[in-house]
Amino acid sequence: MSSFSRPPRPPDKSIMTSNVVDFEDILNNGFSDANTAIRSGARARWERKKSEKESSEVENRKPFGSSSSLSDRFIPNRAAMDMEKSSHAIVSEQESIGDRTDGELSDDEYTSDSVASDMSEYKSSLLGIDDSRSRILSFADKAPAPKGDTVNNLEVLYSASSTSRKNKSSTRLVNRHIPSAPTRILDAPDLLDDYYLNLLSWSDTNVLAVALSQTVYLWNAETGAIDELCNVENDGADAHISSVSWIQEGGGHLAVGTSSGKTLLWDVRAQKQLRKMDGHTDRIGALAWNRHVLSSGGRDNIIVNHDVRIAEHKTATLSCHTQEVCGLAWSPDGMTLASGANDNKLCLWDATASSSSRPRFELTEHQAAVKALAWSPHERNLLATGGGTADRCIKFWNTQTGSLLNSVDTGSQVCALQWNPYEKEILSSHGFARNQLCLWKYPTMAKVKELDGHTARVLHMAVSPDGRSVVSAAADETLRFWDVFAPPSKSHTGKRGAAESVGGAKSKKISRTMHIR
Repeated sequence: MSSFSRPPRPPDKSIMTSNVVDFEDILNNGFSDANTAIRSGARARWERKKSEKESSEVENRKPFGSSSSLSDRFIPNRAAMDMEKSSHAIVSEQESIGDRTDGELSDDEYTSDSVASDMSEYKSSLLGIDDSRSRILSFADKAPAPKGDTVNNLEVLYSASSTSRKNKSSTRLVNRHIPSAPTRILDAPDLLDDYYLNLLSWSDTNVLAVALSQTVYLWNAETGAIDELCNVENDGADAHISSVSWIQEGGGHLAVGTSSGKTLLWDVRAQKQLRKMDGHTDRIGALAWNRHVLSSGGRDNIIVNHDVRIAEHKTATLSCHTQEVCGLAWSPDGMTLASGANDNKLCLWDATASSSSRPRFELTEHQAAVKALAWSPHERNLLATGGGTADRCIKFWNTQTGSLLNSVDTGSQVCALQWNPYEKEILSSHGFARNQLCLWKYPTMAKVKELDGHTARVLHMAVSPDGRSVVSAAADETLRFWDVFAPPSKSHTGKRGAAESVGGAKSKKISRTMHIR
């Protein structure tokens, strides 16, 4: 019997498909770089570095506070940022990137750096925009300026070359030579070191009046003669002269303020005292003339206007200050009186003010005593004022509106101010720490020249009648004459000769020191 055999079973297609897939997986996994099962424990160097780099990038992407090593947070300071410039810079950069369709640069883009520099210079010169200082984010303000009258010795030591370059460039602001040394030095013993007094005045007849303790001396700049005018020795051991001021026209009369509150009027040519005027109960530290009207300010906080022509001389008593009045100055047109005091106030009074009047303006921007006052001979209603140690600023005012035009921090106590009668320049004298005189160009207030020589604060200044020379009186008990101002058309030789004629006798040397008494 033939055996009946079952026909062979056809292979299952699903099984065959799965076997093929498994075989391919084995081939791929067995020979690919991803199969680490058959690798040794040591990894290649490039793999180790790649792993370290990836781990560091992950660590840097962690938020603040998630890592054990905390770092500082940078918080933008919006007050030091220009938000409009920052927004414009971001948008412009994004637009410039979006305009590029491929990775290659065109021929025009190779010159983008030069075009950008030209545009930056154009905006800086024409529009006043400085792109180098603009920041999208600003994280810190500038370091604050040091307070007080300090001198950085290290800065002086390591910036000598830059300082010399600055001085060379600053001298180009003027077309004349300004000597650094004084043309004459006079000895002034017993000159009181008191910031609130005014002990120096130069008449239009070329006679210099200086108060030394209890005595007033007159020095003739043409002949060099020295005369004693008056003294207050009979008023007691503590009595002293507290202020002097020549009358504006003629130069024949001198007003003298004393520590007892008396105002003396002297006829210099006749060597005679004409009047003794009262009105104050304490010393008189400031005097100012306006034709026949003499204004006096004292430590009793008041200002008294005296008409020296009449018997009842006291025409007005002005009260506004709360501390000692130490500065007085009438405007060139005689319409406004400026007063400064130890209460840090500057007051502007009308010439018609009476005892019941209030000042036209009461200005309180200064942070220290206001002693230095100087009216501009070039611009009407322009007044310069200087503050004490806590203020250190020279401020410029429009006295018609009472507005502050400019303020410059000089770095030290401002003791006196004098305008150049020929050009728009102003000279300031200072106290600690350098005790120097500084010449400034107005209105830029660029420093033209510094004059050193005094060893103590320079309390007083006065200008010669020809406007060429300035005398400074300091607490080091010396008077120094400086050839600072001169007409710009004059030659150097002419200026030097004129200064010598103002300074005194022709045969005397510059370095010679003379004694007032």
